[in-house]
Amino acid sequence: MSTATVVGGGPNGLAAAVALARAGVRVTVLEADTEVGGGTRTVEAIVPGLLHDQCSAVHPMAVGSPFLAGLGLEDYGLSWCTSEIDCVHPLADGRAGVLHRSVEDTAVGLRRDRQRWKTLFGKPSARYDALAEDILRPLLRIPTHPLTLARFGAPTPLPASALARYFRTEEARALFGGVAAHAFRPLHLPLTSAIGMGILTAGHRYGWPVAAGGSQSITRALALLLSDLGGKIETGVRVRTAVELPEADITMFDLAPESVAAILGDRLPSRIANAYRRFRRGPGVFKVDFAVSDGVPWTNPDARRAGTVHLGGPYAEIAAGERDTHAGRLPERPFVLVGQQYLADPQRSAGDIHPVWAYAHVPHGYTGDATAAIIARIEQFAPGFRDRVIGYTVRPTGEFAIHNPNFTGGDIMTGSKDIRQLVFGPRITLSPYTMGIPGMYICSAATPPGPGAHGMCGANAADVALAHLKTR
Repeated sequence: MSTATVVGGGPNGLAAAVALARAGVRVTVLEADTEVGGGTRTVEAIVPGLLHDQCSAVHPMAVGSPFLAGLGLEDYGLSWCTSEIDCVHPLADGRAGVLHRSVEDTAVGLRRDRQRWKTLFGKPSARYDALAEDILRPLLRIPTHPLTLARFGAPTPLPASALARYFRTEEARALFGGVAAHAFRPLHLPLTSAIGMGILTAGHRYGWPVAAGGSQSITRALALLLSDLGGKIETGVRVRTAVELPEADITMFDLAPESVAAILGDRLPSRIANAYRRFRRGPGVFKVDFAVSDGVPWTNPDARRAGTVHLGGPYAEIAAGERDTHAGRLPERPFVLVGQQYLADPQRSAGDIHPVWAYAHVPHGYTGDATAAIIARIEQFAPGFRDRVIGYTVRPTGEFAIHNPNFTGGDIMTGSKDIRQLVFGPRITLSPYTMGIPGMYICSAATPPGPGAHGMCGANAADVALAHLKTR
């Protein structure tokens, strides 16, 4: 029987392990922390019984993942919950861009942009399952559904600022801009439309769901399935050097490229080692979790029913804030994401005390305290919020790497998603998962298709590894 070692137990490492185990490979996962999960962990904090996602929280890309969807993870306790409204982007005058799962319902609320929203997202969302087979794999390959991909892909090379001008209402521009800001890139740069388009299209197909019981339920289900397939997980095992790697036919790294280079040293071909060491990082986040009595008193009533609220103001303000963040400056009013997962999954609350998840976009490696800025940003759209907060915990930017070394400098995207890294991954190649060493592969979110709990980086890398294994 062939053997495999997977270094790193985040969603991609576990996905790779499951894919290999299903093919009959004997798999061992080595996780440095005391539990697997990476960015999909959930903790009880502030108030007994209150559940807070540590990083990844809302999963429009995971629920429709071609890999996860075929695993039967519902048999291992994974179920998805959706709130009444997916996302709201409020404006200072009380208006808001309101995102529903339905393209039609969203478009109706955008008034003069009704037809434009439908034109942009209607057909790609209806064909998302076919589209996902291409956009969740390396882009530089022969597509499975070329016409569907071409129709979706036509606007994606555009800067988000250019595509935002397609809309006539501030609500539509802000709604699109807030989702495009998930790219953590200045919105005037090419390809910044791509991530926003992908998230919105997936959301119109599947909604913006949360995992019942917290994001930990995703990786817990993968771990249970892996166990049933005969795989093993060893926690508290940190691999620092190549000599600590067990002998195996396949070795997968769910690690950032610079960590892989540090472990393998001169075993890596020099051109690949140099590329991994030069891997570019993006801005970071500063996270605050709140315990809030009776929920957030949003001025906009739709925000009180939304699983996610984007606080960025009008489009011009979002764009200015992302420019500042990328340039190393904390904006006076940073872009803040607020998660109200308890609206879809009430078991996360403790009576009328609810967990509210929030983070701000900040410069990479930010050393300041953005707590006051986050609270002020929420207060701007929910006066009286401070009075409802009964406690909070802070995860400063620098602490993200303590819990997950892939998130160096608070970069939860595992690398800047600039043109080169978004298209190719950590090095310029048509084979982003191979590392120039037979039997060794990288499968972290630094590789295509990038971040999210969809597991596709791991599944794609496992497919390559299995294909190579058959040729031996």
